[in-house]
Amino acid sequence: MKAFPLLSLLSALLAGIFCPSIQADDKEITLYTQRHYGFDEELHRKFTEETGIKVNVVKAGADELIARLQEEGENTSADLFMTADGAGLDRAAKAGLLEAMPDFAELKNVPEELKDVDKKWVAITKRARVLAYSKDRVKAEELSTYEDLADPKWKGRLSIRSSTNAYNQSLMTTLIAANGKEEALEWATAVRKNMARPPQGSDRDQIRAVAAGLADVALVNTYYVGLLENSEEEKDRKAAAAIKLFFPNQSNRGTHVNISGAGVVKGTDKKEEVTRFLSFLLSDEVQAMYPVNTFEYPVVSSVDWSDRQKEWGSFKADAVPLSSMGDLTAEAVRLFNQAGWE
Repeated sequence: MKAFPLLSLLSALLAGIFCPSIQADDKEITLYTQRHYGFDEELHRKFTEETGIKVNVVKAGADELIARLQEEGENTSADLFMTADGAGLDRAAKAGLLEAMPDFAELKNVPEELKDVDKKWVAITKRARVLAYSKDRVKAEELSTYEDLADPKWKGRLSIRSSTNAYNQSLMTTLIAANGKEEALEWATAVRKNMARPPQGSDRDQIRAVAAGLADVALVNTYYVGLLENSEEEKDRKAAAAIKLFFPNQSNRGTHVNISGAGVVKGTDKKEEVTRFLSFLLSDEVQAMYPVNTFEYPVVSSVDWSDRQKEWGSFKADAVPLSSMGDLTAEAVRLFNQAGWE
């Protein structure tokens, strides 16, 4: 009779070995993200392989995701919110949609200016907004600052995308912070008049416009140049080869830098899993992958830039707080509209 407890114990142990019903493999997180890069999907698969935690992804624009989080409230399935723009993160935090993330080793490796003072978001990658100029028609000495793009000498020579673009809106907030609303409006009005064509297309399209001779200077994020240089399309590689990059405002406040980052959704019951995912994204291994796959800059200082990024050149970054971008976004949109910038 005493053999039965022993048999029961052996059966339980065998069941645990061959039928692991409650393990990390059954865990998952839901990510609301504005990012749209194929490489992110590779990272999600790698994370799942290493941890057994599945990443469910919901993609949309930052404002759309913020509105969804507000509507869903406590019933949201989201555990993590990710944007391709620091202002979006700041808006989500100030709307009460994010909570302070737990302390973890990798978080401490991110510079203070690249994370929220209340730890409600952290940068994952960086990108600089620069001038892409024609090798044949423009000399570097002709370029200087963002403000200089308002000079009449650029009339009919600029190519810039729509003012509805978050990257342009974030740049505009820094111009408001640096020069005031009145000067920012004058700048936007003059730059719109200097455009070679109405605002349209992506940053890649602005580079293509310069390469095709439709414009001489384009305002773009650095990583789009890397995407074109490594495109499967020969015409895109040729477009990238036709331009050089210039980092504006090096003699004063520095070049505008924006981030892609993430914040923990308020009320999530997956803090452990979310923390492991953030640790993964901020690890030296993954941070070193971004420069050669998405051509974004790493946010961890111990991780080096890619050789191509080094060839683009080192630069001083504008130190304006990312929170300022969130606070001034509405004003930036208003001034763009007043300037007639579509």
